[in-house]
Amino acid sequence: MNLFLVVCWVVYCLGVSSVTPFVAAANVSSSRPAVVHIGAIFNIDSVLGKVAKITLEEAVKDVNADKTILHGTQLVLTMQNSNHSGFIGMVQALRFMETDVIAIIGPQSSVTAHIISHVANELRVPLVSFAATDPTLSSLQFPFFVRTTQSDLYQMKAVAEIIDYYGWKEVIAIYVDDDYGRNGVAALDDELAARRCRISFKEGIKSGTEVDRGEITSLLVKVALMQSRVIVLHAQTDSGFMVFNLARYLGMTGNGYVWIVTDWLSSFLDSSYLPSETMDVLQGVLVLRHHTPDSDRKRAFLSRWKKLTGGSLGLHSYGLYAYDSVLLVARAIDAFFSQGGIVSFTNYTSLGGDKGGGLNLDVMSIFDNGTLLLKNILQSDFVGLSGRMKFEPDRSLVHPAYEVLNVVGNGLRRVGYWSNYSGLSIVTPEILYAKPPNRSSANQKLYSVIWPGETLSKPRGWVFPNNGRQLRIGVPIRVSYREFVAPVQGTEMFKGFCVDVFTAAVNLLPYAVPYRFVPFGDGHKNPSYTQLVNLITTGYFDGAIGDIAIVTNRTRIVDFTQPYAASGLVVVAPFKKINSGGWSFLQPFTPLMWIVTACFFLFIGIVIWILEHRINDEFRGPPRQQIITMLWFSLSTLFFSHRENTMSSLGRLVMLIWLFVVLILTSSYTASLTSILTVQQLYSPISGIESLKASDEPIGFQVGSFAEHYMTQDLGIAKSRLIPLGSPEEYANALQLGPKRGGVAAIVDERPYVEIFLSSQCTFRIVGQEFTRSGWGFAFPRDSPLAVDMSTAILQLSETGDLQRIHDKWMTRSSCSLENAEIDSDRLQLKSFWGLFLICGIACFIALVLHFLQLMFQLRQSPPSEPASSASSISGRFHRFLTLIDEKEDPSKRKGRKRNGDERSLEDQLGRQPKRVQIQTEITANSNN
Repeated sequence: MNLFLVVCWVVYCLGVSSVTPFVAAANVSSSRPAVVHIGAIFNIDSVLGKVAKITLEEAVKDVNADKTILHGTQLVLTMQNSNHSGFIGMVQALRFMETDVIAIIGPQSSVTAHIISHVANELRVPLVSFAATDPTLSSLQFPFFVRTTQSDLYQMKAVAEIIDYYGWKEVIAIYVDDDYGRNGVAALDDELAARRCRISFKEGIKSGTEVDRGEITSLLVKVALMQSRVIVLHAQTDSGFMVFNLARYLGMTGNGYVWIVTDWLSSFLDSSYLPSETMDVLQGVLVLRHHTPDSDRKRAFLSRWKKLTGGSLGLHSYGLYAYDSVLLVARAIDAFFSQGGIVSFTNYTSLGGDKGGGLNLDVMSIFDNGTLLLKNILQSDFVGLSGRMKFEPDRSLVHPAYEVLNVVGNGLRRVGYWSNYSGLSIVTPEILYAKPPNRSSANQKLYSVIWPGETLSKPRGWVFPNNGRQLRIGVPIRVSYREFVAPVQGTEMFKGFCVDVFTAAVNLLPYAVPYRFVPFGDGHKNPSYTQLVNLITTGYFDGAIGDIAIVTNRTRIVDFTQPYAASGLVVVAPFKKINSGGWSFLQPFTPLMWIVTACFFLFIGIVIWILEHRINDEFRGPPRQQIITMLWFSLSTLFFSHRENTMSSLGRLVMLIWLFVVLILTSSYTASLTSILTVQQLYSPISGIESLKASDEPIGFQVGSFAEHYMTQDLGIAKSRLIPLGSPEEYANALQLGPKRGGVAAIVDERPYVEIFLSSQCTFRIVGQEFTRSGWGFAFPRDSPLAVDMSTAILQLSETGDLQRIHDKWMTRSSCSLENAEIDSDRLQLKSFWGLFLICGIACFIALVLHFLQLMFQLRQSPPSEPASSASSISGRFHRFLTLIDEKEDPSKRKGRKRNGDERSLEDQLGRQPKRVQIQTEITANSNN
């Protein structure tokens, strides 16, 4: 309300004091008046305003020529020039309030729109702007403000997606310091934050005639000294071109820089011709432009535009929005009259009691049916020159979209589109609207861009800042394992494996990185690496190097480089040598393996007996003899010395598979037993982390290591069991004492430390397997581009072999370390052979099924030997089945016999008889002779 008082005072100062007041219900027209008045406020002498003036006039002509829009009512448009001034724009708006204007098109400036919107709210006159893009104008504070162009909220979302598409994390924003610039950059900041990017520096500049060359030069010098090389310019024509001219003078438009400019530049280039000298400054710049779909109506108007202007003035998207704004208001007025709306005004009496001031506020009047007209405007839905004019519930136009352009040569080259529906694409948004939305990263595409410096290679987007500030790199002061990192006495330098890797990687970077090492720790005990990493998040350190393990809780707060050393937690425990004893022959197999093997021997014997019993005399006889034969046959296969022949095809198949299994088992047993009897065996009561976790014995860990947090939080080991140890000597003493004498049962530490420890301690070994997988890396702040470049350098060190040479330089081992094989059981386990047993079991099962199917078939074919009543009963059938299993099969019925069995020779018959029968036949023949 205070703002409105100021407005009224301005009216008084301008001498607007003698206008005849409107009376209530005065100037009430019929439902369809002959003339209806609307106004327009914009900067007529600007490039945008010159185009808007022509399009507004042409739109009014088209509306009045089309009798189907206002049905005979004449639309009258009055234009006022705001002259690039919010104050003048406000005064011009107040002049409209002296007449029966029922809607105002404009203003062009967001600053002016903020001021006039307050007046429009009080007097209930819809304010329809075709160029004010400030996102905050869409707030509930301005209910009578309607935007017929796209809000900068969507333009900044498009800019943020372009930045994220190319993988840049930090940008610099330069903007005109008014409502338009500040609020636009604020929207950009929010959109970047949603994509884990950020504006590292932002600063405003003056606009219009107040542009100061010296201030912009100082700003650009400051930007040139910063890290980011991605610059977003959200300005206006005069200030924007001055920024580019000074940037070229400072060498900031060449290789390595990225300039992203909002739609002010594309609007200017679409409507005006620039000399080649100016275009040279803009080469490689990315520009956004409102996307307006192609249509026959749009092409016809473009042809008409060339005739109107003679080609001296181009048509930009804001001109199309201005044309559609007139159509929008005209259609809404037509709907307003169709609903019985009348044009009437009422005196503004809220300040009528202020008689002492003599402000004559009775000139102000309220449009009685302004709310109804506003409702019709927001409910409009038609296709204009700029596309579909329909409003979302938040009063923004549907289908916001932009074109991504690249300044090349003397013009603009389209490299893609952005739409709020599907993001970045090389296909027009109208095609994508017919498909389901797809915002996946794989679907985001742009054509190649020619960047500043005439290069196709995507700029890195940052360099090391050239402002003289050195990076503070935190380095832990270790007490033990100084091979990794240790201070050089009498200097501020450090040495060690980690330091050499860092130095070699920095030397590979294509730019200079000034840094200095800052020690961390008291020098009496190993510092906490978690605290070291936390100091990066506070800004105390710009990075940290050393033997820093990459673990989950640390990656949540900082970024790590590519690991330069493999690491993981292992268990170290004492061991003792064991000699082979009298029962060593049982050690190759585990107890379960022995049991399963024995069961299979017995099982195979039973299967072969079942398959051979009916046709093979060697598997017949008294029950006692059959059991002995069955056991002897199965056990003799272990030595491949079985004398009994298998005569059935199924039996031979089972035997073939079983003999293969026996071959594998005996070979493995022989190899394992040989190793046990000839190679020195080691034994430890601790078999790995699981057995250590299940016990209640104390566990040692290195001071400052993440092993303590891992064992307590992830493994659930009580903290009271953990004993901090600070040096390899303490490791050895604690392990030698053991848990019963105040020592520890085992030590849990990272493999690189353990390998150095075991290189001089030959009485301890790693037991079990490495139970975590991690690595060592250098830590930097979140989204630091230096972390990415350092990772590339580390990979290059690895590929060239330099990383291994640095490792060998510091990780020299004694001969003791060559014996540091992990203690693990040499015994053969069932899991190594279950596949063989499974194959054999399946073969036996199939053979038995086929055998019993043959018996069932024979049972059905053979006539019953008992009476029918007995044979038909279940018990009778079962008895016949058992009898059939046990009885000897008639040789003449066996499959596989010769065509004429009676013609077989005596030798053939004897050859197929059991060996003992053959011998008896030979003895009888000799006695007869």
